[in-house]
Amino acid sequence: MDNNTIAAIATPIGTGGIGIIRISGENALKIASRVFISKNKSDVLSYKTHTLHFGAVVNSQGKTIDQALLSYMKAPHSYTGEDVVELSCHGGITCVKQVLEQVLAQGASLAGRGEFTKRAFLNGKMDLSQAEAVIDIINSKNEKALSSAVNQLEGTLSHKINSLRDKLVMVMAYIEAETDFPEDDISGLSEDQVIKNLEEVLEGLSNLLHTAHKGRLIREGISTAIVGRPNVGKSSLLNALLGETRAIVTDIPGTTRDIIEEYLNLGNITLRLIDTAGIRNTEDTVEQIGVNLALSRAEAAQLVLFVGDLSLIPSSEDKEILEKIKDKPHIMVLNKSDKELGDAFENYSALSPCKKVKISAKNLLGVEELTKEIEELFHLGEIQEDDSLILTNLRHIESITSAKASVSRALEEIKAGMPADMLYIDIFDALSSLGEVVGMTVSEEVVDKVFEKFCVGK
Repeated sequence: MDNNTIAAIATPIGTGGIGIIRISGENALKIASRVFISKNKSDVLSYKTHTLHFGAVVNSQGKTIDQALLSYMKAPHSYTGEDVVELSCHGGITCVKQVLEQVLAQGASLAGRGEFTKRAFLNGKMDLSQAEAVIDIINSKNEKALSSAVNQLEGTLSHKINSLRDKLVMVMAYIEAETDFPEDDISGLSEDQVIKNLEEVLEGLSNLLHTAHKGRLIREGISTAIVGRPNVGKSSLLNALLGETRAIVTDIPGTTRDIIEEYLNLGNITLRLIDTAGIRNTEDTVEQIGVNLALSRAEAAQLVLFVGDLSLIPSSEDKEILEKIKDKPHIMVLNKSDKELGDAFENYSALSPCKKVKISAKNLLGVEELTKEIEELFHLGEIQEDDSLILTNLRHIESITSAKASVSRALEEIKAGMPADMLYIDIFDALSSLGEVVGMTVSEEVVDKVFEKFCVGK
């Protein structure tokens, strides 16, 4: 790791109440002293840690750029584990950029993506899974995703992984003792205890992986395609769910020809909504492209919302669309319930045994029922009571899956009566895989990829 002092804007670029320039490194306070003049003319270099000072940021000619607050946190009691100074200015684009320019001119280097958090990891302020939780907090799309990320930042996953690694370390000690000193019982474990340890680790890893599918849905949202024949209210449903006019709605069939995508929070669920063109046979070349896109998006989606029109009897096109999506998780959303025609609901019900929800996109009726059906379809309600430990990160899932496979092989080997040294490679691989989660055994390349996902200034 470079020992140079870095700086960056730590707040979003734009107009706001406050803009923060963060400086981290052994020369942080020295650099700040060259651009900051306190109101009471105090010596910046004499500031005590965790203190706040009011003054002005000036350029090389001594001209004031902006009034600011300077906060100082001395190593190791800071976010990065280094000396950190933060200059809190007014949140205008021009003044924040000018303050950063003065800091860089005095010897700081511009921080890279996630470099502050990367330094926190390298300085032992957090492990890699906790560092990844930082970006998950920033990017969380709903309360469950936020809660899960906060728990991970506080070390819930780390503690679980480390406790499982401790059991494997004891097994490794047994293997080494049995290999080097076969006649002496110095490992402190019997073969039965080794089997018990491996079974407990296997159970712990299985329980973690059991949360992975739901965790990914909570973190990333459920890819949801809205499909149906033209003019049944697909775009009206999208607009009703979003609470704004996002798609054009007319009585003319074929109005929607392109794909419209939006994120939507429904309670604890995030949907990645995809509004598609009405599916029908058409000789219009442009409309046909939209129809083909709709079918391909429905095929790739995790959930399909089929929209039917209760003011009409279902047509052969409705039946064809339902046949195309029958193998996908889908819900029949029957729109225009305020204009329901006689036995239209029964006729639609006869087309598919899937879940059905009556709605009125015009009157915003039925949204709560639709949310409930989605939760039940994906079994998301099961983890709403206790979301303290949910796997949401694909890197973690892959590493834990690999560890589970290694532990399973080791357990089969020892139960088959194989000598202890035959377990070595599998236990070593399991320890290495779990170490990747918290950053103990991860490569520099992987670390760099993790922090490439961060924004500059975090």
